[in-house]
Amino acid sequence: MSSSPTTPRDNGFRQLRYLIIDDFESFRLSMKEMLRSFGAEKVEVAAQGSAAIQRCVYEYFDVILCDYNLGRGKNGQHILEELRHRKLLRHTSLFLMVTAETSRDMVMGARDFQPDAYLTKPINRAMLEKRLGSLIAQRQSLLPINRQIDLENYPEAVSLCVQAIPRLPKYKSWLMQTLADLYIRIGDFHHAMKIYEDVLAQRDLSWARLGKAKVLVAEQRYPEGIKELQSLIESHPDLTEAFDRLAEVYQRSGQTGKAQKSLEQAVRLSPNALLRQKNLATVATLNQDFDTAASAWRQTVNLGAHSVHDSSDHYLSLALCLTDLSDQDTESEGRGRDSMQKRTPEALKTLHTMERRFPNEPDVTVRGMLIKTRVLAARGGEQDANALLEQATSRLDIDTISAKVGLELAQSLLRLDQEANARKLLGHLAQRFESDAETMGQIELLMDEPVGVVAQRQARQFTRDGIEAFERGDLETAADHFLNAINIAPNHTALNLNLVQVRLKQFDRGPADSRLLAQCRQCLARLDQLPPQHRQYRRYLALRKKLGTYDHDKTD
Repeated sequence: MSSSPTTPRDNGFRQLRYLIIDDFESFRLSMKEMLRSFGAEKVEVAAQGSAAIQRCVYEYFDVILCDYNLGRGKNGQHILEELRHRKLLRHTSLFLMVTAETSRDMVMGARDFQPDAYLTKPINRAMLEKRLGSLIAQRQSLLPINRQIDLENYPEAVSLCVQAIPRLPKYKSWLMQTLADLYIRIGDFHHAMKIYEDVLAQRDLSWARLGKAKVLVAEQRYPEGIKELQSLIESHPDLTEAFDRLAEVYQRSGQTGKAQKSLEQAVRLSPNALLRQKNLATVATLNQDFDTAASAWRQTVNLGAHSVHDSSDHYLSLALCLTDLSDQDTESEGRGRDSMQKRTPEALKTLHTMERRFPNEPDVTVRGMLIKTRVLAARGGEQDANALLEQATSRLDIDTISAKVGLELAQSLLRLDQEANARKLLGHLAQRFESDAETMGQIELLMDEPVGVVAQRQARQFTRDGIEAFERGDLETAADHFLNAINIAPNHTALNLNLVQVRLKQFDRGPADSRLLAQCRQCLARLDQLPPQHRQYRRYLALRKKLGTYDHDKTD
């Protein structure tokens, strides 16, 4: 391939393979003719998303031109998302999003998956040749680097980037950004940070500031990372990735309320990203904000209709969330019964849809049955719930049961006041899955839960109220709520750590009160046997270390 094109038929178009994806035959033919007029010889077409992805499974394309709106089925965003997820789109390939639509939701959603360019309809020959020719020229110049990235030979890619920076000044920004990202991939945070700081010393670029924050988070310098991301958001309030990263840092540092607010803002900016909606639903559930969680799970389920990330777990989570809301509604009079009558059918319909959508997936039917037991119990059908639980249990072998089904069974047993059986099952699961950190964390969370539905509801309400008070800075009220929750569930890990976090902040604000530190020590002492696999373990270590500095200062 010539590195210095001189004529349209000599400009790099000829040897590349192209795929045009559009549901209108006239547009496909028009684009095909234009590409051929530039010298392209290998041009394929597809009318809809599934067929296009199937072609990419068996064939390699250098350039993909994909319309955003493709009628029924997958749209351009779904295609780009799936090609990246399944690694069917190489770094050496170009993906151009073609669209007549310019809505904010479309642009923000597609931007999450980083197409190489946008082409706005109508497209004429001169515009296409100029835009595509420029991208092909860049592709050719950077081809050796991208080939090594595709091969995951990151040290060689780093070397090639370093060599190319003085030789290709036109692409310096891309080279610096790629080099820093490669350093992060290989764990060389020092050199990555140096690149970001060198770039920022010359020009305030959002990608460099975001990269700097990534390094700070990777090095667990959370306060600095939060400050950097907050500053970036102030100057770039539509940068969704900054909100995503900020939520991640807040969650790592135990500030789940702030994490939820950050994700809510990201969702407002870009509502069509399934994984972002899922993250919001997960964090809202941790915060006991089931209304927000249910809304986000609904969006996750709806967005999954044509997404590679569609999962039966999303349907199960939505049904569970609706069940939790139904439990809450039974406590209130008036509208509570009306709300429950709406949510219960929705939960059952969600489970029915899941069973039809994933008919061949192992455990889907039995997991659906287990969740239905909680749905039935939530509306007072204890007898029917116990009968269904017995039916589901008869299908299971405790010695071969999967972790997911085992956890669902334990939750159903707890919901139906069979605590002894639930504890026995959780102990058995802990022995079988002791090396599975995620499963062990979920087992610990279930063991932390207070016994009885009423106690669980009360503890959850105190927890929600405590988080809200903490977020608005009312520390004493937050502490009172967490203390009330701990009285119900004294060994609950997150509740004890929440109270420690509040008391340490009160101690910082002064006046110094040794009783606050004594209460912190008492809370942490309850967690002495916390296993490293527990999802709160890192937070536990951080707070214990912080408390140790106060004790050290007192000794000095």
